[in-house]
Amino acid sequence: ADIMRKLMDMGQMLTFNQTMNVDAAVMIAEENGIKIDISTEKAGEELLDSVVQTEEDLQLESRPPVVTIMGHVDHGKTSLLDAIRQTKVAEGEAGGITQHIGAYTVAVRGKQVTFLDTPGHEAFTAMRGRGAKITDIVILVVAADDGVMPQTIEAINHAKAASVSMIVAINKIDKPGANIDRVKNALSEHGLISESWGGDTIMVEVSAKEKTGLDTLLEMILLQAEVLELKADPHRLAKGVVVEAKLERGRGPVATVLVQSGTLRVGDVFVVGTFSGKVRALITHTGAKVQEAGPSIPVEVAGLPGVPSAGDVFQVVKDERVAREIAEDRARKQRTADLSGSAKVTLDDLFAKIKEGSVKELALVIKSDVQGSAEALTAGVEKLATDAVKLRVIHSGVGGITESDVLLAAASNAIVVGFNVRPEPKASALAEQQGVDIRLYTIIYDAMAEIKAAMEGLLEPTLKERMLGRAEVRQVFTVSKAGVIAGSYVVDGTITRAAVGVRVLRDNVVVYEGKLGSLRRFKDDVREVQQGYECGISVENFNDIKAGDIIEAYAIDKIAAKL
Repeated sequence: ADIMRKLMDMGQMLTFNQTMNVDAAVMIAEENGIKIDISTEKAGEELLDSVVQTEEDLQLESRPPVVTIMGHVDHGKTSLLDAIRQTKVAEGEAGGITQHIGAYTVAVRGKQVTFLDTPGHEAFTAMRGRGAKITDIVILVVAADDGVMPQTIEAINHAKAASVSMIVAINKIDKPGANIDRVKNALSEHGLISESWGGDTIMVEVSAKEKTGLDTLLEMILLQAEVLELKADPHRLAKGVVVEAKLERGRGPVATVLVQSGTLRVGDVFVVGTFSGKVRALITHTGAKVQEAGPSIPVEVAGLPGVPSAGDVFQVVKDERVAREIAEDRARKQRTADLSGSAKVTLDDLFAKIKEGSVKELALVIKSDVQGSAEALTAGVEKLATDAVKLRVIHSGVGGITESDVLLAAASNAIVVGFNVRPEPKASALAEQQGVDIRLYTIIYDAMAEIKAAMEGLLEPTLKERMLGRAEVRQVFTVSKAGVIAGSYVVDGTITRAAVGVRVLRDNVVVYEGKLGSLRRFKDDVREVQQGYECGISVENFNDIKAGDIIEAYAIDKIAAKL
């Protein structure tokens, strides 16, 4: 009981039959005057390391490139893939039936190229967040008639943050409104300058519909792969990454695994995430069963005891005991990590982390209401960098803070800075779950001053805003004495008179911030209205409310700065 009390004082809530970490054990022993010698058996992860290191010296051979296609919605990513696949894959497919496993291999001039059909850059980022570098080349698809769009810029920033080489495919050149120079011009503003303009980005003009330019694109991929000199050792125990995983009726959990090194064979014992098992079957994207798969080859693996996460490392080990131990060890660590919550960098603990030396670079994701202020904030922040800490803006954009921004911040251990914008409810929930710090400002200098103060360890007590409720405006009435009343439906939380202030949002951008004027249900003034009820709201000195706006009520709590 004394030991448990001591552990509680140290902030560790453990029960009798849970393992405590070695440092805590040493401290408690020393306090009681007991001297400890530590000798440990190899635990899970170390066993895995020794398995990897004791193998024969690497015999590197060249491997096919892994290509991910990214770009804005509706710019033709899927149709481009289909065009490449019909010309190259349909010839070798059994009955032309394709299993959708999210990845497939195409033969180009006797060489293989693997394409990953990830559903957009969210999946790409989630994988990066787990430390999985799976892509060698990103193909950025831009429609010639539409040009560079917000998601195009996001894709560029995601690829740059992951430091992968990019090839731009300018699609839809057969359309009447196509303007290739305009696209190249817009891309050059984001640091992608075409080779024909003296830059170093390969840009290929294609039409997925007419199937033109595809051969050139594939040649460029092979050329880029040659420059990158991609190599792997096919003779060691296989290691790969889960691209996607699902539960299938009649087959149980299956995962698409991209082999990165070694050769994966049927009957191999493996560990993936917190699961261990034996490979029962390997299936290619054509639906054919194979006995083995080498580096850069995607296969569907059957024989998993559960569904792993995308981005988990798939590692083959020599015997089942080791596999089981590693999986159990990971499951135990996962439970502890879930209980303690994930530690990301926040502005509050930035100074402490700088002093520890664990933070050398502060990454930021900036979102604002207009492009100009995003640029001004980006330029201002980058000037704040010191010798101790570099500041890097990995993505800046216009509009509300979305889930995709929070995912990027989580993957890059970044802080999200919002300027005159608000996070979407789903993004707030995700940020809380992932431990991502979202900071919202209305004055650029406040944002700069707070980042600077955090770097110097001089943060004032933070005023943390607490969202009380959100109401959606359904109808607007004008009342002669009271001005404009918004007939609203409370979609989240509670709208209360105790709110410090309210703000009116249109498309997640703040259009007005002020005080609550009146709050009524039917004819009566009320103190609060809860979720699921309708009410009439007026905002002091603001009459430009429109149907579809969101009215957000908030309170402000004072929290002492922690360093």
